[in-house]
Amino acid sequence: MSSLDAAIAARLKRDDAGLVTAVVQDATSRAVLMVGWMDDEALHRTLTTGRSTFWSRSRGEYWVKGETSGHTQHVREVRLDCDGDTLLVVVDQVGAACHTGATTCFDRDLLT
Repeated sequence: MSSLDAAIAARLKRDDAGLVTAVVQDATSRAVLMVGWMDDEALHRTLTTGRSTFWSRSRGEYWVKGETSGHTQHVREVRLDCDGDTLLVVVDQVGAACHTGATTCFDRDLLT
């Protein structure tokens, strides 16, 4: 069971898997760095440790950004959107945000 504050938990609109989309933005450049997924426990860990923590849908486990790569995210603020179904995590990024080694996961494949 999560220790997420009940008032915050009540505001979240989760998908069928109990997850909320988390958009990660660089605090300085305002670039969108990546997107991850958080359940109540991942959000609780993020809010209490100041380190971005996500739920890995593919591995079925929690992961802290930078735990193995050293490319950490230090959380400055977390905001909830008006619908309650998306989090904005504003961070100080150390190193690359993308698992490919790129600064951001959105720096290629321009569609328009």
